[in-house]
Amino acid sequence: MIDLKQKILTAVAPDLRAIEAALEDHLHPHFELVGRVAGHILFAGGKRLRPLLMTLAARLCGYQGNHTAKYAVIFEYLHAATLLHDDVVDGGELRRGRPAAHHAWDPPTAVLTGDFLLARALSLAADTGLPEVIRTIAMITEQMSQGEIEQLNRKGDLTLSEAVYREVIRCKTAVLFQGACTTGALISASSAEKVQAFGDYGFHLGVAFQMADDLLDYTVDSEALGKKAGADLREGKLTLPVIHALGRAGDEERLWITKLIAAPSFTPDQFARLIALLEDHGAIAYTRQCAVEHVRKAKSALEIFPQCPEREVLFDIADYALVRSA
Repeated sequence: MIDLKQKILTAVAPDLRAIEAALEDHLHPHFELVGRVAGHILFAGGKRLRPLLMTLAARLCGYQGNHTAKYAVIFEYLHAATLLHDDVVDGGELRRGRPAAHHAWDPPTAVLTGDFLLARALSLAADTGLPEVIRTIAMITEQMSQGEIEQLNRKGDLTLSEAVYREVIRCKTAVLFQGACTTGALISASSAEKVQAFGDYGFHLGVAFQMADDLLDYTVDSEALGKKAGADLREGKLTLPVIHALGRAGDEERLWITKLIAAPSFTPDQFARLIALLEDHGAIAYTRQCAVEHVRKAKSALEIFPQCPEREVLFDIADYALVRSA
């Protein structure tokens, strides 16, 4: 994992430097407080995966302009906005190892800063002069909002099906990956075939990324994760490992899991027992295998492009989604 991560970071180091500079250069807050709150989430060590995907997609599609980093940060602003909003909705305590913004300041300030970041993303999208890009950003905000609402509506719902879970993570996560990738193709004036290929790559990568992320809640400790282990369950969120286990648990085990979800102040020993149940019922292995299949489909979508350094990095990013620890 370390070797793969280092390989990716070495290959994209100039792009990451450009993205970091553009994040600050294009923020343009009118008031200092907005800049400080936005910076609290933006400059807390994010991976910059979404803007990086747009950058690589644009380069692979032959983009010739000088605004790659400027347009790429659209997707980090969108991502940061959703994190600010999600932490308020979920009552999250930590984000990227720091106190969540609504604790460092207050919920209204965090929410309104998230709104500002959404607006900045739309303003930068308008600067492309491409209606297709503006529509893409608008679609992302619509879908992500609806995904979060549906997840909120389904908190603690033991009848949540895998199909509904998949639709929620499509809206919550995959559409942002998909939009970043397709925007890279769109600003390059690519063919419909290439735009579709990157849309497919981004969709499958996003689903795999979220499934792998859901696994981290049950396989990585709090320090590495940057938030409390078991946070999803404490917030009443049923993710694929728990959904799969509930479908295979006996009556006694199912009752025990039900009580655990109903009492989110569960102990470390209770959480350890839950993890053992997930293992026993093959839920962790099943979730991982689903993620592996989506990575395979993501890489397959890019096979229309010739082998080159950009395609290799995109393949490596897909593989890294499965093995990362945070």
